[in-house]
Amino acid sequence: MDETPRLWTRRRVLGTTGGLLAASTWAPGTVLAAAPSQPPKVQLPAIDAPTEGEPEPLPNPFPPNQRVGWAIVGLGHLSLEELVPGFAQCKRSRLVALVSGDRAKAQTVARQYGVSEKAIYDYKSFDQLRDNPEVQVVYIVLPNSMHAEYTVRAAQAGKHVFCEKPMANSVAECQQMIDACAKANRKLAVAYRLQYEPHHRALIEMARKKELGTLKFFGADNGQNQGDPNHWRLKKALSGGGALPDVGIYCLNAARYLSGEEPVEVQATLYSTPGDARFKEVDESVAFHLRFPSGMLASCTTSYGLHRSQRMRLMGSEAWAEMNPAFAYEGQRLMIGRKSQANPKAEDIIERRFSGGSQFAREMDHFSQCVQENLVPHTPGEEGMADMRIIDAIYRAAREGRPQKLEAAKRLDAFRGPAPKES
Repeated sequence: MDETPRLWTRRRVLGTTGGLLAASTWAPGTVLAAAPSQPPKVQLPAIDAPTEGEPEPLPNPFPPNQRVGWAIVGLGHLSLEELVPGFAQCKRSRLVALVSGDRAKAQTVARQYGVSEKAIYDYKSFDQLRDNPEVQVVYIVLPNSMHAEYTVRAAQAGKHVFCEKPMANSVAECQQMIDACAKANRKLAVAYRLQYEPHHRALIEMARKKELGTLKFFGADNGQNQGDPNHWRLKKALSGGGALPDVGIYCLNAARYLSGEEPVEVQATLYSTPGDARFKEVDESVAFHLRFPSGMLASCTTSYGLHRSQRMRLMGSEAWAEMNPAFAYEGQRLMIGRKSQANPKAEDIIERRFSGGSQFAREMDHFSQCVQENLVPHTPGEEGMADMRIIDAIYRAAREGRPQKLEAAKRLDAFRGPAPKES
């Protein structure tokens, strides 16, 4: 999809769980799929002449009994429009259970996607997931304020946790989630889908290889025009904030993963239109600026009161890269501009294109691979907590009207696991 209204509709329900696994000890009642070997690929003869483009590779999924079983917790827009359908594109993951406060809706979804009615749970019976050996991963797709509670409960039930962003409403809650999963020896990851998306992965690689030269400046805008003033995202107790933790977090996270660094200073300005019922409790618009140890600067804007804008540009000493849309569920376009080799007075602008597919299937399969092969997730709980720490500083900078200093990280990609492997 390109920039359609559904790009920014998301969750409508309750919480999250997580766990990082350092060893391969499995809680009682949890069945781990044996690490599968890649099935042999079906080979088809070529039908096009050599002058034609290469066809997309054939899907090569694992058999159902070798895939990791997932429970989706919360059946709002994101789950029903993206996640549940996304399992059709997964190679390593399968949907085996649903958690919802609306049983009738859950029954309808279960019939549509072949989930057993016995594997439907509500929030009171959530802990009974412990007794379902088919469920290995719990994906929390609930309002931000409930992530910590359901992360802890899922970890205590012996399940690995994949949590929607933002990870929680506070650094303290993030730490609670990390600790609970570590104590239960379960893996925890945060659903930063764009860190698995091919255009973003390509730009990360270009930045690390210094193909743009020395990184100097990053600019990003991510906003939408929020509607219903009664939506949970506009209730601070549930969301923790307005545009910043919901859509502005994509700009913040991109500045961090493209540079590989952590900011050492933030400045910010916040504004909400007086009298607009949508923004009685949360911020409408935030502009924030980041300074990184290398000298790279970032300038980002986010809003719940403007027509959808989802663009970013990374500028280096030798070239620039731009994506527009950058943060959508699909349709990314990556443009690169640099001095022309043929004409020194001109600039060459090229577009790099990559296969699409569901970003959600990519991130789910990565986490399933981590479960099967006992790998550290690329976006573990520490990555989510790093964003929350900076979001706190952004709000503090706006409130106090002065820059806020942050502690420098000791290495690049300090809070990320190894780059995702092709599944």
